Amino acid sequence: MLLINFTPGELARVRMTAGLGPVAESIFALDLFVNGRGYAANQWRRKIRTLLGDNYMDVEQLTRNCQPVPDLLWLLDRSADGADAGQWAEGRDGRRERAVVFEFCRSVILPYWGQLQSYLESEREIRGRIAITNGVEALFGALHSKVCWNPPVLEVHDEPDGEIHLNGRQILLSPTMFLARGRCAFVQTAEEGAPAALVFSVPGGLDKLLEAEDARTPGGQVLAALIGTTRAAALSTLTESCTTGALSKRLGISLAGASKHATVLREAGLISTTRHGNKALHTLTTLGMDLLQQPPGARCHTRETHRPRSSMTPKVRLSPADAL
Repeated sequence: MLLINFTPGELARVRMTAGLGPVAESIFALDLFVNGRGYAANQWRRKIRTLLGDNYMDVEQLTRNCQPVPDLLWLLDRSADGADAGQWAEGRDGRRERAVVFEFCRSVILPYWGQLQSYLESEREIRGRIAITNGVEALFGALHSKVCWNPPVLEVHDEPDGEIHLNGRQILLSPTMFLARGRCAFVQTAEEGAPAALVFSVPGGLDKLLEAEDARTPGGQVLAALIGTTRAAALSTLTESCTTGALSKRLGISLAGASKHATVLREAGLISTTRHGNKALHTLTTLGMDLLQQPPGARCHTRETHRPRSSMTPKVRLSPADAL
C-alpha cells in the first residue's frame, strides 16, 4: 500500500486536471497493452496492431524488456536526459525507449486525442462538482475504489509499499482512460517545483473508446489534416490553459517546438497568450473553441469570413518538420 501524507496547506493546494497529456496517456496505454486482461484489452491490442503497422514489433520488443509503469515514467520528466536514462536499468536503452513511445504516441494516441480529452474533461468535471459541494476530503473518498482517505493520509491500495511526504509540493489528481487492472499510479519528477500527480483509471474507460465504431472522429481527422496532428493535439490540450513549458510536457516535444506551435495557433487567432513574468500562458479563444467543437461537414465561420475571396489564402503553412 502506498501512503501519501498531507499537511493542511498541501491539502488546500490539491487540484484536478484533465490528464497529464498525450505522452503520459501513451505510457498508461502501453501498461494496458502489457497487463490488460479480458475482451476489451484484446480488442485494444488488435487496434494497436492496426494503427502501428510495421512499428508494432518495436512496441512488443520494448514491453518485453520493461514494465511501462513505472519503468517509462521518466519520459514525463523534462529534466531527465534520454541518453542517460537507460543506465539505471541494465540492458535498457533510454534513447530507444523514447523513440518507440513517441512513435506510439503519434500513431495511437494523437489521432484519438480530441475524444480522449473530452472524456477526461468530463471525469474532471464530475469530481470537481464533488469537491465544490462537499470538499476535498469527499473528493478523495469518491476518487477511486482503491483509494482511501484516512486523515491526514491518502492510502492507495494494491500499489507497491511506500510512504510519501510532499514537502510542500502540489499534487494533481488526474484521470486516465488506460492503466491495467483498474489501478492508480503516482508520478513525480526531479524537476524543481513541479507538482506530483496521482493518476487514477476511469472505470470502463477503455470500453468507452471501443464502443465507438471509430474513435478518430471525422471532425478530428479533418482538423489534423488542416493544421497537423501535433498542432491539433496542442489545440485540444489548451482547453485547459497552460504555459509553454507545460504544453511541451503534455505533448512530449521540445520547448522550442511547443513555442513554435503556440505561435502559429496564436497568429491564426485560435489561442491567446498572456505573460506573467517570464512565463507565457496560452488559452483557447472563442474561435479556437468553435473549431474544436465543429461537427463534421459544418461550416466554420472564422475572422476571414468577410474578406474578399481573393484574400482568403490561409496564413498557416505546414511542412513535414512540423510533425513530432
